[in-house]
Amino acid sequence: MTPPIVQACLQSPAVTALLGSGTDMRLYSFGEAEQGVTKPYAVWQVVNGSPENYLAGRPDADGITLQVDIYATTGQKARQVRDAMRDAIELEAYITRWGAEGRDPATNNFRASFDVDWWVSR
Repeated sequence: MTPPIVQACLQSPAVTALLGSGTDMRLYSFGEAEQGVTKPYAVWQVVNGSPENYLAGRPDADGITLQVDIYATTGQKARQVRDAMRDAIELEAYITRWGAEGRDPATNNFRASFDVDWWVSR
């Protein structure tokens, strides 16, 4: 049930220019970004989902909503990453919410957020 967000972003030169490429890409599942990771970076997490149920048989797909948060040293850089990720993801899924922009009070990092709905085949 893992959405292909990393694969979609790895195929985008704009995203890899900002977040790195291959195993060095700074796009992490929630809780996996290490302390002191280079900025900008992004994290994603599943916030909602449901199987595509049928009257007969097992579901063959899951609808999943992800929340994506981008952290950067400037607001401009956070928006730049958000827009590059948007352009990469919209080829395969739907952006459904633009989250509030802000500054993390503990780290002073800038943050941009959005939600994306993805259909994942089983």
